[in-house]
Amino acid sequence: GAVDNTTTSQLIIMWEMRDLTGSSAASMNCCSLPIMQDEGALLDGLDDSTKLIGVQVILILAYSSIILFGVTGNALVIYVVYKFRNLHTVTNFFIVNLAVADLLVNTLCLPFTLMYTLYGEWKFGQAMCYLLPYAQGLAVNVSTITLNIIALDRYRSIVHHMETKMSKDVCAVVIAVTWVASAVLASPLAIFREYVTFDLTPEQSIQGCAEKWPGSSTDGTVYSISMFFLQYGLPLSVISFAYARIWTKLRKHISPGGGRSDRHRRRQKTTKMLAVVVAVFAVSWLPFHAFQLAVDIDSSVLEMKDYKLLYTVFHIVAMCSAFANPILYGWMNRNYRGAFAAVCKCGRAESRLRRVHSRDTKRGEGGGGSSGLECIRNEKYLCLFRNYSQK
Repeated sequence: GAVDNTTTSQLIIMWEMRDLTGSSAASMNCCSLPIMQDEGALLDGLDDSTKLIGVQVILILAYSSIILFGVTGNALVIYVVYKFRNLHTVTNFFIVNLAVADLLVNTLCLPFTLMYTLYGEWKFGQAMCYLLPYAQGLAVNVSTITLNIIALDRYRSIVHHMETKMSKDVCAVVIAVTWVASAVLASPLAIFREYVTFDLTPEQSIQGCAEKWPGSSTDGTVYSISMFFLQYGLPLSVISFAYARIWTKLRKHISPGGGRSDRHRRRQKTTKMLAVVVAVFAVSWLPFHAFQLAVDIDSSVLEMKDYKLLYTVFHIVAMCSAFANPILYGWMNRNYRGAFAAVCKCGRAESRLRRVHSRDTKRGEGGGGSSGLECIRNEKYLCLFRNYSQK
């Protein structure tokens, strides 16, 4: 039979009030599921706004939309960079790394957080209790660190060495170090964790999954606040500094000659695109991080009636950054826009490319051969397959 929601909540509160040797009030894993302490702080299950049918429908639609656009957009970014050789640049490799991380955020954070919110308990088993929060933290760390690397790479090449580029080998090493460092930073989320079962009746039980720290009760809070600075405060500081210096450099730079002027404009557009990506990250994650920090500083926030609903809303806003990046690439970067159009086989875009190919061929710019990946010598278009007759 059905179990009284008040009884369930009382049991959860009893677990929260036990000797919590090191259990933190809230996880600072940026896309971690709302842990049991969070739900136990609600007055009772009947007063939880996320149990209302209308609210659940809205949450399902919101999460589903973000997952759909996020998976599609990030997968498309990865594919077009893989497909078109002229996109095989260091900056684009970092953007692919960002897309991979955002793809993991979309697949590991969003569906499980939605299910946890709707069910109000951990439904994924003991193994996933240890693995899932770790994988979520790993993905968010990679995404955040990569945003920093992109900004610093732009800073290095534009402010200090405008003619030099990072080699692809060094780029591969940097990406590998990013994943290793992210894995180390996320490891406490797998190590200091507890999976528990509440026996409500002889026939029915519920499961919980939460952080459990071995030391004092402040250990979890120290980790949470540390991750706040590592995942939000420090990245924003580094990125803001890098792009401020880049903006100053480009503003003062006067390029003699048309070629260098064109290159200068391209760099301006690239920097503007990446700066907007960073701005979206900052604005979208701010409410979530501020809310989590408030919980760490003042645990009475957990007693708010709609704590779980607020957590979920702020989580949705934060997750918007995971699908916004591909949109920004397509809207602000001509190469990506051309690649997206080509992959989607947009008839209008393909027709334009055919006309450019025909025009450039008449001008003697077509080069030899009718197949293979060759550059159309026009800055408006991407290097695409020239053998249209075989399509």
